[in-house]
Amino acid sequence: MKRREARHPGRLLRRVAAIAAFAFLVWSAGLYVFAAYIPDSRVPPDEKTDAIVVLTGGAGRVGEGLSLLAAGSARKLFVSGVYRGVDVQVLLKLAQRAPGDLECCISLGYAADSTRGNAAETAEWIAREGFGSIRLVTASYHMPRSLLEFRHALPGDVRIVPHPVFPAGFYAENWWRWRGSARLAISEYHKYILARIELAGQSPK
Repeated sequence: MKRREARHPGRLLRRVAAIAAFAFLVWSAGLYVFAAYIPDSRVPPDEKTDAIVVLTGGAGRVGEGLSLLAAGSARKLFVSGVYRGVDVQVLLKLAQRAPGDLECCISLGYAADSTRGNAAETAEWIAREGFGSIRLVTASYHMPRSLLEFRHALPGDVRIVPHPVFPAGFYAENWWRWRGSARLAISEYHKYILARIELAGQSPK
């Protein structure tokens, strides 16, 4: 068989091209499905949850979480993945919010340095507080992977309400036409696939 292929390199090249084309087709189809998971709207703030959970790492997330807390969407706000040395007052200052009644309702998590870490850190906090529902605040393109990690880390009876933030640098509509948006979407797609593979062999909570 090998001798025949060596005698007919064109046949081998066609076979490799066919496999590559099939792989690209599967990859493209997966990207299309993943893009459909990226939310394009928020759940109204009047749908209340026990807590609001904000994942650090992008513009507008903390400010959105504080606005939801001020609007009474939840009793507590948990910010996961905060840098060491940043306390609630510093966080409020960075978000250009004056300290007030909200300060007592904010908790910070310092242990997480990844989305999986955010989920684990939040799961521990929820267990301590005895909460049964959260509103998850993160960037729209980051939401599919965040939900995957959180649904795996949290008990099945914990309700998760996705609340996406829409960064100025990501265009959800026709994202493939914009280089920056396409780069973010494809990067998140690859991370999502990797997360699914890594979690496949683990039992959920």
